[in-house]
Amino acid sequence: MSDCDDNCACEHDHAATGVANPAVIDMFALDGRTDQVLLVMKEERPWDGSDLRLHELQEKFNAYVSFLLDGEMIAEHPEISGKSARIELHCAEMPDESAIELLGMIHDQLALQEIGMEVVVADANGCGSGCSCQGGD
Repeated sequence: MSDCDDNCACEHDHAATGVANPAVIDMFALDGRTDQVLLVMKEERPWDGSDLRLHELQEKFNAYVSFLLDGEMIAEHPEISGKSARIELHCAEMPDESAIELLGMIHDQLALQEIGMEVVVADANGCGSGCSCQGGD
């Protein structure tokens, strides 16, 4: 959990985030509502049905699961030991058919590890249910 933004003067690399970069956890937080560790990956590009995009998605999920299960997360943040985890994919538009098929398989595999998974698609009319920023409910 970094305290800096893209304009900071620190010495570490501010690598690009999103599905295209599996080396970066896009967002890492503790969900106060559910008391779960939350890892979020972002996909702002349109889904294109390509094998490359599916490969990037799989690699990003692999990196997140490795972070959760291989001890790296607890080594860096022992205060969250024992908490359940959820991975969310936040995307600008609904995934295409091939991505949905892959996401279904990933969901089933994560469930075996007791890791939750959700896909959150941006609402063109606002942030979602209850949002009042751009005409949502």
